[in-house]
Amino acid sequence: MFRTALRNVLAHKARLLMTVLAVMLGVAFVSGTLVFTNTLSGALQNSSAKGFDHVDVAVTAGYQPDVGDRVVKTPELTQSMVEQSAKVPGAASAIGVVSGFTAIADKDGKLIGGGFQSQGGNYWGEKDARYPLVSGHAPRGTGEVVIDAKTAERGGYKVGDTVRLSVDGPVLTPKITGVFTTDDGNVAAGGSLALFDTPTAQTLFGKVGTYDEIDVQAAAGTSQSALRSALDAALPKGKVATVTGKQLADEQAVTIAASMSGLKSGLLVFAGIALFVGTFIIANTFTMLVAQRTKELALMRAVGASRRQVTRSVLIEAFVVGTVAGVTGLVAGIGIGAGLRSLLGTLGATVPDGPLVVSSGTVAAALVVGVVITMLAAWLPGRRAAKIPPVAAMSSVHAAATTKSLVLRNTLGALFSGAGIAVVLAATTMDGSDGQEPMGVGAVLLIIGVFILTPLLSRPLIAASAPVLRIFGVSGKLARQNSVRNPRRTAATASALMIGLTLITGMTVMAGSLQQAIDKMASSAIKADYIVSMANGSELSADIDEKLKVTGGVTATSPMRNGPARIDGTTEYLTGVTGSTIGELTDLKVDDGAFKVAGSQVVVDDALAKAHGWKAGSTFTANYEDGKKQQLTVSGVYTGNELIEGILIDNSALTPHLADPADMQVMVKTSGGASDGTKDRLEKALGANPAIKVQSKQDLSNEIAKMFTLLLNMLYGLLAMAVIVAVLGVINTLAMSVFERSQEIGMLRAIGLDRRSVKRMIRLESLVISLFGGVLGIGLGVFFGWAAGELIGTKMATYELVLPWGRMLLFLALAAAVGILAALWPARRASRLNMLAAIKSE
Repeated sequence: MFRTALRNVLAHKARLLMTVLAVMLGVAFVSGTLVFTNTLSGALQNSSAKGFDHVDVAVTAGYQPDVGDRVVKTPELTQSMVEQSAKVPGAASAIGVVSGFTAIADKDGKLIGGGFQSQGGNYWGEKDARYPLVSGHAPRGTGEVVIDAKTAERGGYKVGDTVRLSVDGPVLTPKITGVFTTDDGNVAAGGSLALFDTPTAQTLFGKVGTYDEIDVQAAAGTSQSALRSALDAALPKGKVATVTGKQLADEQAVTIAASMSGLKSGLLVFAGIALFVGTFIIANTFTMLVAQRTKELALMRAVGASRRQVTRSVLIEAFVVGTVAGVTGLVAGIGIGAGLRSLLGTLGATVPDGPLVVSSGTVAAALVVGVVITMLAAWLPGRRAAKIPPVAAMSSVHAAATTKSLVLRNTLGALFSGAGIAVVLAATTMDGSDGQEPMGVGAVLLIIGVFILTPLLSRPLIAASAPVLRIFGVSGKLARQNSVRNPRRTAATASALMIGLTLITGMTVMAGSLQQAIDKMASSAIKADYIVSMANGSELSADIDEKLKVTGGVTATSPMRNGPARIDGTTEYLTGVTGSTIGELTDLKVDDGAFKVAGSQVVVDDALAKAHGWKAGSTFTANYEDGKKQQLTVSGVYTGNELIEGILIDNSALTPHLADPADMQVMVKTSGGASDGTKDRLEKALGANPAIKVQSKQDLSNEIAKMFTLLLNMLYGLLAMAVIVAVLGVINTLAMSVFERSQEIGMLRAIGLDRRSVKRMIRLESLVISLFGGVLGIGLGVFFGWAAGELIGTKMATYELVLPWGRMLLFLALAAAVGILAALWPARRASRLNMLAAIKSE
């Protein structure tokens, strides 16, 4: 039986080629994902570990939880602690570390590196071992800075140049006195690093006389654990925390692995979709191969082969196909992994250097996935073949499905579909987070149910195309009849395309609806013309608001300033605003009371009011971080949203209790409204600072739309693999169908059907099947998009369903194009059959 199986694989290698390709693509996706994420993770971990070469023990401020109604201030690391750490037995040196956001502009005024990776810090003394200088000298005083070599190269800077940079808003123009090299992970990932002398850094980052961390290096012969124990004994207990350099490196490695895990899981989901689609092709291929070899299998049964042996022979064929697909998929996946890494560099993302990682787990996963998926998909056709009685098989090449099996299939399909719809509808009535899992379960049940029912659905839906197909005469009529001749085969072929289009359509519906909801939210909740904020989302200097107030054309401004307070035993963050102008800058719906922010009068959002049992006129006590208390009165309750929520309090009441007042953003109203000229005037008033964003409501919407578009394009690209596999499925089904119907096509040619008509018949058959899958996929996608939107609507009041008719028509056209392209080779092959040889074939 083993030799027979191998002979069958070699005899049908051309027909198995598409199956190998389909499985290979899925395996390549899986192995490429594993190679790419393992390589990226390894490179980032190695780069991160180098950053801790000069840290044997790190000392940080100990965590102090809030107690009762008191906000506990975090302890500070002082210069005396640095000196004390350096004197601990076993310590070779101790360095005080200060860090914070620092944006560096290139010579064209554009931000170098990503905003979140633009960092600044302190250079310790005249020679800092962490940052070896390649040119120049250490920074001295407020007018000097040193920058990393990669930033200098990207910005075109050298020692002696003046650079424009910003820490929290105002533009600074220090002189570059040195360029250094570093293994800092942010720099390796494309960020920038600027270093000042320690007093300057402490002043700029608002930490005068204090440090974020103390890095202690051990003397020769002292272990990290021994040094840590000595530091714990010497430093104030409860006020500091210590951790070894190895622990830091290990924690960083775990963090990187966790971040890579999310990326890996996301990519593997799409690889799984491609493999799932591939199972339809495998099942279809082996079903057709078994049908074509029914007499052969029957003869084997007649000469003594058992049912188990027949099934085993089919599985051996699948094993060989899966092994070939797994090996070729692994090789292709290694190339994909290397290509994705190069692509990151092309797109501007800097990846640390490191070898391509092909682990034993990746090799095993590729082979297991290839073999297991193929054998599972081939098991059912093999089992069906073994059940056909030898006499029945010898007398009939095609055994029709029994009425009992059809009734059972349709009943199962109806039950799965009904259960899926019921669960999805039930999930839409739940809260957003609670309904996610039930909706996922319902979606899977519905997709399975529709797949099972697809043979039943194919007849009426394909029959609906009859009026159009009549235009093509005999070819159109034959195409329609061929499409429904074997409903199961048509269903499996169409389902592969249906799954890809379901996901694509559903995501498109959700993205379009979300974008409109955000646009509506911005236009309805904010009356300000501009929002001013930092590029990396960090805090703005408090003097930004003062500069904007005196800018020509500005009629109203309000900074949004956060401050913690203990209220009813929990920590809440109050948002400070300018009470006299906030009404001109926002348009929030008031549910209770009046929108009045002045003195001790505050407004709260509906969610917070419900949580605390507040209403208009309620009072509560805020315990600030400086230890002082204030009784506040709720003047009104408003409907919160993703842009504005929480407790709004006048800055005159909040600011005196803040140790370091800073603004998250500033809202600006102008006399002439939003325009290019007004925006340019505001940017110039802020020194044309690349670290500061001046955005109109339209800019905010465009930025979010850009994110949605990028995400959608990435998802389209990932789902394209599933569509490609579906195309291979259509080609494979048509090619094998042509082989199966060789005698029939020969007879048609003999009675007058010319080659052009034969081609047209195959193309129309492919087009009908593809459009059938496309209609099902788009219909399911719209349903899932609506259902997911109902969940989102519980968290976003402005959410409404938006059907992207243009995109859906494009997807339907894509399905048609898939059908036409997939039919090119099978149609050409059918038209070139020798009619006499075809008539004599069995």
